[in-house]
Amino acid sequence: MLAQCWSHARRKLIDATPKAGSPVAEEALRRIAALYAVEAEIRGRGPEERRAVRQARSKPLVDALGAWLRAQKERLSGSSKMGEAVRYILKSWEPLCVFLDDGRVELDSNRVENLIRPHALTRKNALFAGHDEGAEAWARIASLIGTCRVNAVEPYGYMKSVLEAIAAGHPMARIDELLPWTFAKPAANAAA
Repeated sequence: MLAQCWSHARRKLIDATPKAGSPVAEEALRRIAALYAVEAEIRGRGPEERRAVRQARSKPLVDALGAWLRAQKERLSGSSKMGEAVRYILKSWEPLCVFLDDGRVELDSNRVENLIRPHALTRKNALFAGHDEGAEAWARIASLIGTCRVNAVEPYGYMKSVLEAIAAGHPMARIDELLPWTFAKPAANAAA
């Protein structure tokens, strides 16, 4: 399942908050901040440990936030900005919760977005500008490059090796061996 970004959900609440403030936004942001506090404590730990901590500590917070948001949805006008923000979050609820069951998934996509920002800033002038299929191809490539960088893998060398492995008949059933985070491990082991 596709994961959604909690930072984007948070931003929807901030954008919907009037200058005078909003108790709904303040409470929702406080609850989301508690999720980020758990993430700060487990950053850099292994996926299984992160998943276990998330199940024990973040899942109850997420469940309580979901129930609270559903209650707010019932009392807020659907045409208000805050009502729209709450509905946006609830519509994305399952993808927002993917991080709870998979320790490899981040709470948000901020790190990857920062890595691909230079590519995103130039995409209007790029070869694929103005074409939906080209934009999707560009997004896949930019995501792959960002994933390589996050995993300290040189993108060109990685892609070259993967394409060579595929051309040499690498079995589809073992596709996980060709992912960037797996690709990084043999190089790290060889250096040790």
